[in-house]
Amino acid sequence: MSECKPCLAPVDTNSKLSDTDGALVQDATDFRSLAGALALQYLTFTRPDIVYAVQQVCLHMHAPREPHLAALKSILRC
Repeated sequence: MSECKPCLAPVDTNSKLSDTDGALVQDATDFRSLAGALALQYLTFTRPDIVYAVQQVCLHMHAPREPHLAALKSILRC
């Protein structure tokens, strides 16, 4: 491994959801239970196309806002 050359990985480092846009969700418990639900985790195994979107939503579990909740609902509608 000492002679290996590094390569760039195509990863988007910019968050698509803002920490400051929109009002805080009234009850963050509902958001957390939906985002951490076994069903949503199951979807990431069966639908690899939504893994990035789920990861972006889960980044905001500490202080979810209305746009984060809208994104979560959009993922669940897929």
